[in-house]
Amino acid sequence: MANPKSAVLLIGFQNDYFAADGILHQVLESSEQTADVLNRTLELLSSLDAQNVPAISVPILFSADYSELTNPVGLMAQIRDIGAFQRDSSGGAEVPELMALGDRIEHVYGKTGFNAFNGTKLHERLQELGVEHLIVCGVVTSVCIDSTGRAANELGYRVTIVSDCIAGRSAVENEFYCDSVFPLYAELSKSDHLRSDAAG
Repeated sequence: MANPKSAVLLIGFQNDYFAADGILHQVLESSEQTADVLNRTLELLSSLDAQNVPAISVPILFSADYSELTNPVGLMAQIRDIGAFQRDSSGGAEVPELMALGDRIEHVYGKTGFNAFNGTKLHERLQELGVEHLIVCGVVTSVCIDSTGRAANELGYRVTIVSDCIAGRSAVENEFYCDSVFPLYAELSKSDHLRSDAAG
């Protein structure tokens, strides 16, 4: 399914979600499931190395006073109130496993909302790379994954959401979005299927 015009889009792989002491770690379904999502994503990235498929991480980051947010509600208000994803904080940092990959991962900054295209140069960078197909991994299923996937579709990208490389707030949430929402605008795939395609 991957091809020279594909790219892996990594959403929310930051310590505040993935580290055991992360401020929002308990928001996700379970520590075991979150660790599995990270490990499978790393395996997928490794399998796509030979095809030179770019991988782009788009973290969400805020200044200490959260001046980027105007009248936030819901999750954004919660993020501000608990001090999550602050720029230059350990919680806002991307997970060490991604950082250890060095230049294998490109980083696009400026995300301060759910949609990875809004406020960033992600679309422009993908156009520079000639990308037509986005392979989406990360968190949170019902928020950033859905918002980014929809935006990518509307911008004309072919979208594949890797169902075992995303994490939601519950198994019910993941199942609902994979069964009833994502198929409306994206393809669904398991990471082992994408790895098999890369090996073949």
